[in-house]
Amino acid sequence: MGNPLPLLGERFPEMEVHTTRGKIKLPDDYRGKWFVLFSHPADFTPVCTTEFIAFQKKYDEFKKLNCELIGLSIDQPFSHIKWIEWINEKFKIKIKFPVISDSRGEVSEKLGMIAPKKGTNTVRAVFVIDDKGIIRSIIYYPQEVGRNVNEILRLVKALQISDKHGVAMPHNWPENEIIGNSVIIPPASDESTASERLKAAEKGEIKCFDWWFCYKEFEKL
Repeated sequence: MGNPLPLLGERFPEMEVHTTRGKIKLPDDYRGKWFVLFSHPADFTPVCTTEFIAFQKKYDEFKKLNCELIGLSIDQPFSHIKWIEWINEKFKIKIKFPVISDSRGEVSEKLGMIAPKKGTNTVRAVFVIDDKGIIRSIIYYPQEVGRNVNEILRLVKALQISDKHGVAMPHNWPENEIIGNSVIIPPASDESTASERLKAAEKGEIKCFDWWFCYKEFEKL
């Protein structure tokens, strides 16, 4: 059996990778920062091109969250460089984040990015790593479907708010159909806390549908 794949809550495995910006040690070179590592099946392919453009257009917003982007595929470095040049020439979009050349497939194998019966190309994997080097989210998309970069940005933002305030986010936050941009207060774990929640709701400090489903406006955190 091979090495087990990394899981949520574990430290991102240490590795040195070759990128379009030189060698990088993961996760140590990003200590104190969040980063999103995302793989794409191949350079010079239509869906991957649309994704790279989308990631670059949101790059400044990721950076405002103290979060960096890192791309990856099994292509050779010269292929990455030429593809990035092509994107700039055709779309006037300069890719400012590094792209890993995993030509031996070592990183892809370690992170489970190779799909059976799909050749050696990587799937569209997304790893969200926090500022302590811990894996916070893993998302795998098939090669046939491009990702929604806005959702990945939303995920990073939601994780950071959850960490800071000890709250949870509802479906499609901050545009939930029931509670809007409010955040969910973790359910009470004892009778006393449950009673206190309802009293707080009566005072208008929080809002509750019941003691186990309480929430607070985002602006009041």
